[in-house]
Order: sequence, then structure tokens, then C-alpha cells
Amino acid sequence: MPLTRLHLEGSAYQIGYGLGLFGRDAVHTHLRPLPLWRFLAEQAHTSAGRHMRQCVQLDYLGYWQEIEGLAAGLQLPVDEVFLWNCRGDFVSPHNGVDGCTTLFSQTPEGSLIAHNEDGLPQLRGHCAILDARPETGLAFTSFVYPGSIPGHTFAVNEKGLVATVNNIRPKRIPAGIPRQILGRATLDAESIDAAIEAVSRPGRAGAFHHGFGQVGSTRLVGVEATAQGVSVTDISQPAGHANHLVSIALDQVAQRITGSSAARQGRIEQLLKHSPGQLTPERSLRILRDETDPQLPVYRCSADDPDDENTLASALFSIGASAVEWRVYARRETASPDVAGTL
Repeated sequence: MPLTRLHLEGSAYQIGYGLGLFGRDAVHTHLRPLPLWRFLAEQAHTSAGRHMRQCVQLDYLGYWQEIEGLAAGLQLPVDEVFLWNCRGDFVSPHNGVDGCTTLFSQTPEGSLIAHNEDGLPQLRGHCAILDARPETGLAFTSFVYPGSIPGHTFAVNEKGLVATVNNIRPKRIPAGIPRQILGRATLDAESIDAAIEAVSRPGRAGAFHHGFGQVGSTRLVGVEATAQGVSVTDISQPAGHANHLVSIALDQVAQRITGSSAARQGRIEQLLKHSPGQLTPERSLRILRDETDPQLPVYRCSADDPDDENTLASALFSIGASAVEWRVYARRETASPDVAGTL
């Protein structure tokens, strides 16, 4: 099923409301019945839940208004919707969601970032590519899930900043600024350094791996951002990242590494090692679609995936001196992208 193309503009509340209208049926049908949703809703009035809400209302009012609009469009209590957008900020007895794999490489024309967006299988056909033109902040194009604000998937903003995000699973998460709020802040960053600063802010809760590149530069950066510390890596050789911390600087951070994440990280490193040289878009897409391991493939489409995640889209960003060309594939078997554009 192809991706929806969604165009929204206006205030933060209006954009959130439009996202709510888009995702309403999928959220009520596929997300609100989940044990994870119910667990998170119960955290709304805990000290951690209240602290996280205060953090957002105090320092990220525009993003809070986006969440208020999202809740109104979904016809759900704002506390429930906010906590769903904090789903990686609590150590939960239930499986998390949103996995992902990212590739990086310099190219003769500039640089390349390629990304598999892995999420709940039941959301296939219910996600969108959002073109947002907010009254305040930068315009951007982003993959969006029903029930979620943008900024924790893959995106490119009007300054040509490309951002990708991979889930990380720490075993200890303090109450703090929700990781999806910090991811949303990167879409308003005018440079790679500004994006790094946004996700490195002290006082965060959950952890993410962020990938950044920008038009007019060959610089590629991977940022592993946790409450216990942040590791920034400038990438000069083709590299990949799955869903666990790999930086030696963050060895002290206890984390859960799933079998899928370990297998995908190992497989992409193997493919890069045995076929050296800069990545092309075509080679990147072949790696993202690799199914050599039938149990724990890079491209995930099994109904019994052990992390309850499937690849919902693959994105390619070709970053040049004056433009970013992007392509998104929602189906493994197609050679042509479902959605594409140039910024």
C-alpha cells in the first residue's frame, strides 16, 4: 500500500491537528488497544510523567502546542497522546516500537544517507510523508506515524539538513526531556552543529542514535545521545547503525541489545567490509533490502518478527552541493520510489 502524501501548514496547533485527523482511525484501531499504550497512559500522573510534561511546556511550548493539536485531531486526552510520544522514555515491560537501520557514505557528488524505517507491522499503509510549512520554525518533509509528532524517523528541512533516527534501549532512563521532543527540535536546526546541540542538551530522558548530513557539505555525523552521555562521530568511511550503542565512549551505559539489532549491525558491517568503496544509492538500497538471514534480516517483513517490527519504508538521501534528492520506497519489490523530491 503506497504512502500518503500529507501537506500541512499554519500554527503548531493546526499542524498537530492535521496530523491527528490523518492518524485518528489507525490510532484508535491499532495503537490505543496495545498494552504499551495503556502502560504509558498510566504514567501521566506519576512524578516522572508530570516532570516530562513540565519540561516540554516550559522550554518547547511550540511542540507542546503541536501535541495539543494532535490530541484534538485524534479526539483523545492530551495526556495519553503526550505519553505515547514518550514511549521510549520509560523502561517498559512491553516491547517498544520503531527500530530502524541507517547507512552513511561520502559520494563523488557529496554524501549519502540511507535508512530503513522499522515500526509496528499493523501500521503498514497507515503512515505518511508530511510536507509541513509551520508559521514558526523551518519547513520540512518527514515520514510520520499516526499518533506521533515528526522528528523521530527520517526527514529533511528547508536548510537541506537531513536527519535520521534509530531507537536505542537503555536499561535505565531518568525522567527528563522526551527524546521525541529533542528529535523534533532537529527539524528546526539550521546546521549540523545546531542539530547536534539540540540532541546533546543535558536533562534528556530516553536515548536515540541521530544521523545528520547537510546540503553543501560532505560532512556526515552520527550521534548516540543518552541521559548518561553523548557520543558524536564524524563519519569518513561508509558505515551503518542499527538499534544499540556502539561507541566505546558509552560503554558504561547499560542497554538491551535485541537479536535483530545485533544481527543487522553485524550484517551491514559485513557487507560494507567485503565490498569496500563509497556507497551508491543502488548499493545502499540492496543493503537495506538484504534478507540473507531468514530469521533476523536487515529488511524485516516477518509476521513473527521478534521485536514486533517490520520495515515500513526505505529512504535514500543524495546530498549534493546545492540540493538534496530524496526517494522513499514503501515496498521491497519495486525499483521505483513511491515518493520522491528535491530540496
